[in-house]
Amino acid sequence: METRRMPRLPGSALALIYLAVCMTPVALAATRIVAPLDAWEAGAAALGLAGLTAMAVQFVTSGRFGIVSGRLGIDKIMAFHKIAARWVLLGLLLHPFLYVLPTWLDDPALGQERFLAYLTSPHYRSGVVAMGALLLLVLSSLLRDRLPWRYETWRASHVVLGTLAMVAGLHHALTTGRFSAAGLVEGFWWLAALGIAVVLGILYGWRWFLLHRRPWRLASVQKVADRMWELDIQPAPHNPAWPYEAGQFVWMTVGSRRFPLFDHPFSIADSPSRAGLSLIIKEAGDFTRTVGSLEAGVAIGIDGPYGDFVLPGDEAQSVVLLAGGVGIAPIMGLLRDMVARRDPRPVRLAYAVGSPANFACLPEIEAAGRVLDLRVLLVSEEAGEGWTGLVGRLDQKRLGELLEGLDAKRTVALMCGPGPMVTAVSDTLLDLGLPMDHVVYERFDYGGGVSSRQDRRRSLQLAGIGAALAAAVGLLALFIG
Repeated sequence: METRRMPRLPGSALALIYLAVCMTPVALAATRIVAPLDAWEAGAAALGLAGLTAMAVQFVTSGRFGIVSGRLGIDKIMAFHKIAARWVLLGLLLHPFLYVLPTWLDDPALGQERFLAYLTSPHYRSGVVAMGALLLLVLSSLLRDRLPWRYETWRASHVVLGTLAMVAGLHHALTTGRFSAAGLVEGFWWLAALGIAVVLGILYGWRWFLLHRRPWRLASVQKVADRMWELDIQPAPHNPAWPYEAGQFVWMTVGSRRFPLFDHPFSIADSPSRAGLSLIIKEAGDFTRTVGSLEAGVAIGIDGPYGDFVLPGDEAQSVVLLAGGVGIAPIMGLLRDMVARRDPRPVRLAYAVGSPANFACLPEIEAAGRVLDLRVLLVSEEAGEGWTGLVGRLDQKRLGELLEGLDAKRTVALMCGPGPMVTAVSDTLLDLGLPMDHVVYERFDYGGGVSSRQDRRRSLQLAGIGAALAAAVGLLALFIG
């Protein structure tokens, strides 16, 4: 089966496009002749213009558009989405403060009065609504794991608050902005509104239609480990070919709830050489606790494929696969695909779980060794009845022994698991000589509060984008003033 290749832009190109789009209304405003502005007021205007545009861009950095996330992978694009939301919030919070700062410096009482007028005057009410919605959106995202909400409820609130913030922000710009009342900037905002409407139409209209127009069916459910199930999902007879690459993921919905707000992401644990697809799912939440009781034949909605957690090309001399817990799902997809293609490269598989009962697919992993040049390392954090294997964690000594005989510089590692494991093991692989660009990972949680060296490099890169945006805003603000 041929895989679908969407156009994929490199990260550097996406960063330049992002900066160019965010700065477009500021550049257009610089061409307008308005009453002279104080330097701080010009900065406030520029922040509002760029911040509102950056907020609009957030609608397409959610990992659902392959041209944006295809080359970067879901882990990187979601990191950008989260960090960008924070600097958008910061920029828009500074927007009204900078307007009153000159007055505040001259007369604090008058500055306070002017600021309160911004917050209470009906003329600026849509701006206050936009700010409130954005603040609630960011806070609810930061506190998502602590809120007593179902996942679907949080998803719905995210969409509602984001749309409200954008609509109110556009209304504020068009009705109160001195640069947005007419001309090119006004046209830009109407184009932005149209673009957001198209994005929402694709996400919640067109994809809803496809979920019902191209249904899949659950062929079987099999328990593969403690609270872990493998679903065999097959397309309906009239469905067209559905190509994907091993290691990618899909968004799945079930039965009558085939609507994008109710979908959940799951990695494909299968090879494209087999018809249909397999998902390995662990019971961990409201929805996943029900997968073991699903009945064969139920309609399944599949949206995808997404992600770039895929096998490297021939430039990689050897492949290391690492799984933690339910992170075995995409790793099994990669392993099954290598078996199907009888990949001649050396393969090393490390699989760590909390207890022996959590191991899945061990007979199949053992059988893969009869086809591939495969060496396997199994580790359980806790001992268990009948378990005679290794107990502990994937430390440097064990990983070093697993990688013996491989050229680290020409080895690619693909890892999926919980945040703390990914953080620790990715740094260990760097210590063992693998280049940073050869360590590819995806996390199904971000627990632990500790960043890997690769995370820190990525954060610096993203901070560089934010700094470049702030510098560009400052420079163009000088022209506006």
